[in-house]
Amino acid sequence: MAALIAENFRFLSLFFKSKDVMIFNGLVALGTVGSEELFSVVAFNCPCSPARNYIYGLAAIGVPALALFLIGVIWNNHTWNLVAECHKRGTKNFSAAATFLLFGSIMGRAAVAPVTWSVISLLRGEAYICALSEFVRPSSLDKFPAEYGAEMLARFPCRDEPANLTKFREEVTRRLRYESQLFGWLLIGIVAVLIFLTKCLKHCCSPLSYRQEAYWAQYRSNEDKLFRRTAEVHSRILAANNVKQFFGFVALDKEEKELVQEFPVEGVQPSPQWNAITGVYIYRENKGFPLYSRLHKWAKGVEGNGPSPEGHEMLFLAS
Repeated sequence: MAALIAENFRFLSLFFKSKDVMIFNGLVALGTVGSEELFSVVAFNCPCSPARNYIYGLAAIGVPALALFLIGVIWNNHTWNLVAECHKRGTKNFSAAATFLLFGSIMGRAAVAPVTWSVISLLRGEAYICALSEFVRPSSLDKFPAEYGAEMLARFPCRDEPANLTKFREEVTRRLRYESQLFGWLLIGIVAVLIFLTKCLKHCCSPLSYRQEAYWAQYRSNEDKLFRRTAEVHSRILAANNVKQFFGFVALDKEEKELVQEFPVEGVQPSPQWNAITGVYIYRENKGFPLYSRLHKWAKGVEGNGPSPEGHEMLFLAS
């Protein structure tokens, strides 16, 4: 049992597998900051009306964050690998902990942009002030005129108040901006602590040495680049052959003619081969030799995805 738990904890390396992931997350965060700034300048316009302020302010923070989160889930390769895995093989090869941490990887990477959006929104404070200005208790404001209530407080974000209430608007704005920025800094601190703990656990629980993990990352990157490049050429040549068979000739430019002559394509790969190299890959070793991807495993003729007497499943997910 202890060994199984230790194996499952190795899935914690899902989150920050390589420097490429960190760079990608940084670019996502920077893009989100720019988008939030543009949104605040161009689109944000508090209605300054009771009941509407709260809905609008929360929507300004939450709806873009939700959209960014869903986009992050869609763009994550793990999402579609998991879908393919469940469709073709089910989840029988994964323990509950492995499945949970796989979802955690997808959710964690998808959360980069929405968390950045929320932090910037809270640090700016406009949406928070718009949402909560009407809920400030008039009794908490020294000498606030009794004839004014929540309706007047809701107009404060628009600076639409009588002259005698200007100092109260400034106090309410300062108080809410303080609360908003405090929540923003707390969110930054919580995320930083989680990232630190994840990095520590990742290095502690990784079954691979630092150099082998770096090699594995390079292999996956090179395999992906070569596969995409080869697939593009293969599909172009196959399309050219089919067009030529239909029309009797095919109009190719010089580069395409050279490709057709250099790389003859006789047919297409059968569906079982595509299924074999598609899906979630868990790092495994066969007779002491590592298998770095589903394509690598297929090329070596290793069957199945679970542990066997000749292979050892390390429960370490490829990104």
